[in-house]
Amino acid sequence: MIFQYPSFLWALGSLAIPIIIHLFNFRKTTRIYFSNTRLLKQVKQETTQKRKLKQYLVLASRLLFLAFLVLAFAQPLIPAKEQIGSQKNIAIYLDNSLSMSAPVGEKTRALDAGIQMVDEIINLFPSDVRYQLITNDFAPFSNSYKTKTEVLEFLSQIRLSSISRDANEITNRLLEKNGSLFWISDLQRSTFGNLIKIDSSLQIKLSPIKIRQLSNVLIDTVYLENPLVNGGEKNSVKVKLQNDGNRLVEGLVVKLTINGMQASAATVAIEPNSSNTISFDITSINKGINKAQLSFSDYPVSFDNEFFFTLNYTGKLKVVEITGSKEAVSVATVYGNKDLFLFSSFKASNLNYSVLGAADLIVLNQLDKIETSLLSALSSLKNDHSILVIPGIKPDAESYGNLISTKLGINQEEKPQLLSIPDFKNPLFQNVFEEKNVSMAMPTGSKQVEWGADRSAILQLKDGRPFLSQFGNVYLLACPLVKEATDFYNHALFVPVMYRLAVLGSRSEQRPYYNLSSTLISFAADSLIGEEPLKMLGKQEVIPMQRRNGNQIVLEIPKFLLDKGFYTLMHKKDTLNVVAFNLDKSESLLTSLSAEEAKLRLGGGKSISIFESGNTEAFSNEIKERYVGTPLWKYALILALLFLLAEVLLIRFLK
Repeated sequence: MIFQYPSFLWALGSLAIPIIIHLFNFRKTTRIYFSNTRLLKQVKQETTQKRKLKQYLVLASRLLFLAFLVLAFAQPLIPAKEQIGSQKNIAIYLDNSLSMSAPVGEKTRALDAGIQMVDEIINLFPSDVRYQLITNDFAPFSNSYKTKTEVLEFLSQIRLSSISRDANEITNRLLEKNGSLFWISDLQRSTFGNLIKIDSSLQIKLSPIKIRQLSNVLIDTVYLENPLVNGGEKNSVKVKLQNDGNRLVEGLVVKLTINGMQASAATVAIEPNSSNTISFDITSINKGINKAQLSFSDYPVSFDNEFFFTLNYTGKLKVVEITGSKEAVSVATVYGNKDLFLFSSFKASNLNYSVLGAADLIVLNQLDKIETSLLSALSSLKNDHSILVIPGIKPDAESYGNLISTKLGINQEEKPQLLSIPDFKNPLFQNVFEEKNVSMAMPTGSKQVEWGADRSAILQLKDGRPFLSQFGNVYLLACPLVKEATDFYNHALFVPVMYRLAVLGSRSEQRPYYNLSSTLISFAADSLIGEEPLKMLGKQEVIPMQRRNGNQIVLEIPKFLLDKGFYTLMHKKDTLNVVAFNLDKSESLLTSLSAEEAKLRLGGGKSISIFESGNTEAFSNEIKERYVGTPLWKYALILALLFLLAEVLLIRFLK
């Protein structure tokens, strides 16, 4: 035990005052004469003993009162376990990710508890110490050391952030690698990161905030049952929900809203630590831009109760036909719908090669031979573009085989036969047939081009040989679309198959939704005139880095710049598209690391210490015990008052 103000101990000399008073009684005595003193002597002896006991007790109370009063002014304390030292710069990391919205008490969020802990730390150190306060936003405020007043002002402005940071990012943000870092966080397992190496000269003070064990429901994945639908057709939205907790979730109502109107709702139950998938039928999606939103109520963790995605059918599919016959008109007819397709047809001898790079689907229609220059161009495009090969009347097996990297055979005497019923489970045929009738009438076709067996063929002949097969992004038909070889081009199956092949070749890389950590967005845009950049308009206006590659636009989104929701892509006053952003699902997984596990992930060195406090008050006591010591002056003052009270009671009641 030590004293903060030991000079007050000189006041213990005042203990001599009650002793002197006790030894010298200055009152004058009065002598009284009695005729018989035998009885009075006996009484005098008894009362003198009692009076001495009372005087001793009163003296002891007075001495102890004065002693503890002096000790209270000297402020005794138990020395601190760790010394603050002469360091003038302290780093503090305060986790303000959305997981910190979880409650730690009846009415206290984890973030509020963290702010109080930072306040305790700042009030602990001397006034000349400066601080680097780091939050997940990595705001410019943390780029330099600040005074106590500046940090307290910034604390009042801290809000929850949709940004998650791992341990490596946080340590790399430090201005000094050999100082002290107070790490205040819920130590979320999914975002903390893996093992990193920490310099032993960096003293890390792990200060975990223990959140209550909660069951949180999150949307894991959203996808279309048939991703090949090109708008205006029946489809279903599949939603995978995950229960991250040990409690059964029952009667959870999930709503689907499209373009501001509720389209459907479903009730779901999810077992603990498991997932469940529900389906929403969408029968009348508008062509164009569609904003879809899923929502549910899951208390008390509500930051992830909304999910945004888009159903955009804004772009027309580009189909380029390279033909060798004037009579080959079936392809031009099927892709003649100008609302869906941008169709252009070229003779092989008069081909504009520059249009091939922008095409979603390239159709080689009845070319007897693929010339070397065309073969070279197609070979460089087939990894990123879809190509449909419809052979000519007298196809050249070698040039065709070079395109698909497969040896082909030719049998022009083949007679037409019926095709087999298609595989209804193939995504290409989903939502094509209202009734999956195995006795439906099928077209006929012949096998004039041979390429061996193919069990995964899109269409097959009755004898099991493939009629339409896929080789990577190249699709090969077994015969030309002429009356002598097939009537497939006049059958009802022809249009949906050709439409789906065009959709499969769509080069748009835009997904229904992106995470906030996404950095690239790619989409197709035609006829952009001028150098004016694209803008993203939503909760904020952003002009991202961008580059153009023909009709393809690639946007580079600065990491963590956006909030969740919809953003409209604008060029001048024209709306090009709408994109949706959602939180990274890892932030919704609320399981925390123990302090020891977090220490191990930081290297487990002796320079890492742990605060075991479970709440703000306990943290305050522990941090004072570590760096200030345990003050005892309050206890000394209480004892002084107790002995003063004892003196009063002795004088008043002890006769």
